[in-house]
Amino acid sequence: MLVMGRLWQRKRVVGRARGRAQKSSDSHETTRLTPRIEGTDTEREVAFTITNRVVLKTKAALTKFVRCLYLAEFSLSVCQIIAHPPSLHGISAESETKMSSPSDQTRRTIILTALATAVHASAPRSAAAEEDAPGSDLRPQKADVLVFAEGDHAGEVIKPQDLTPGGPAVRAWPKDPKTSVVRKGSRLNEVVVVKLDPAELDDSTRPRSADGIVGYSAICSHAGCPITAWGKAAQGEKDVLKCVCHNSEFDPRQSAQVVFGPAPRRLAALPLAVADGSLTVAGTFVGKAGAQQGG
Repeated sequence: MLVMGRLWQRKRVVGRARGRAQKSSDSHETTRLTPRIEGTDTEREVAFTITNRVVLKTKAALTKFVRCLYLAEFSLSVCQIIAHPPSLHGISAESETKMSSPSDQTRRTIILTALATAVHASAPRSAAAEEDAPGSDLRPQKADVLVFAEGDHAGEVIKPQDLTPGGPAVRAWPKDPKTSVVRKGSRLNEVVVVKLDPAELDDSTRPRSADGIVGYSAICSHAGCPITAWGKAAQGEKDVLKCVCHNSEFDPRQSAQVVFGPAPRRLAALPLAVADGSLTVAGTFVGKAGAQQGG
């Protein structure tokens, strides 16, 4: 009986030792996989949750970064091909050569080339090319027609019936009727036209008008800002041309003389006429177009 008791006790001791060894092994394995975090069970749970979120966000950020790199490479390739577009003959030859030994790089090159060629072929002529056309920077010339500078009818020839009596003013560019070149190579060529009652025009303004339509430089004589507004004068009830940069106002009935604000002089006037139903230029600017020197 005594021997049996000692054997049973020894078995319990061996069992406990094995259990402690197994726990120690599990603990070492856990230590290798996750960092040890001290604290209560709740604190450890919170810490592990935060760690997992950080890992997930880091992974998402890296994925996004890789995608951005790929898109950047794609955009750069397209821009390079647009800047130096290959000929259609070159594309065909390159495609036939590379298709015989296809690879990811080859397929991507062919796709980018085709895409860039399509974009380049379908793109409209740039505004810079139009502004660089011969004669585009010349001041308005006699017999030029006036075209809308903005809006749904931009580029179309202005006719007297297109203008509303009493305003508002309309921005316009002169256009050479022989070459069809719009003279917008210089901002000093832009003008504003407004249709008024001929009886309201003074003696110096009326000879430069066409059926009550008057034209002036669209550039303020103060700091070179554009004339963009038409509305009630600060002093009086009449509508006037306004530069909202520094609140200069010009009366188009009196040769666009300054009626309010810091502008030092009136706007340059553009003599107008009507020919073949279109609004045309009857002469060069009267006065200096643009801002004062040093102002």
